[in-house]
Amino acid sequence: MSHPHPDIAVPDSRLCRAITEFVRDEETELLFNHSSRVFAFGALAGQRQGLRFDPELLYAGAMFHDLGLMPSHSSAEERFEVDGADAARRFLRSHLIAEADIDTVWTAIALHTTPGIPKHMHPVVALVTAGVEMDVLGLTYDQYSDAEREAVVERFPRTPHFKEDIIQAFYDGIHHKPHTTFGNVKADVLADKDPHFHRGNFCGVIRGSRWKG
Repeated sequence: MSHPHPDIAVPDSRLCRAITEFVRDEETELLFNHSSRVFAFGALAGQRQGLRFDPELLYAGAMFHDLGLMPSHSSAEERFEVDGADAARRFLRSHLIAEADIDTVWTAIALHTTPGIPKHMHPVVALVTAGVEMDVLGLTYDQYSDAEREAVVERFPRTPHFKEDIIQAFYDGIHHKPHTTFGNVKADVLADKDPHFHRGNFCGVIRGSRWKG
């Protein structure tokens, strides 16, 4: 599989080709390109930090991380992150991947919207979040060279209004189950898009519990 920058080449393996084919069929172009950039930026971050990681597992985590936003993979009760993680688990099991590696990918996807924790975990977990934080939030924008950013975006283009497009995609994927955003950054998406959304309150849950005192 060709790529304009050798350091962000998708592994040319049977597993990665299968992942690409599956996710391309299941996701919108917006999410597919975003997920591909997450892999590329995550891989570049890992190389810069000198981390040892399995690029196939990083690719799996990156490509499945937003699959739970798609109606065909969205449950009624689970967070969208868990839906995506569960989809990755089923897919990787069908390709006879070791359970320990599947657990790593599952964790990377499940925690990718939980700031401050993934960076202390397995490199694949840390780098999926690093890729997300770069592509969506731009938190580490200056840590990438102009050539690196341009190569990634040339291969996997951002839409002209990517910021608003991705916020809308998040909203479309979670608005039917707002209760799953409690304590999570996606509650910010609902608050931004839905004037009738009422954010869960941690202190209110404590005070409303059946415990006395």
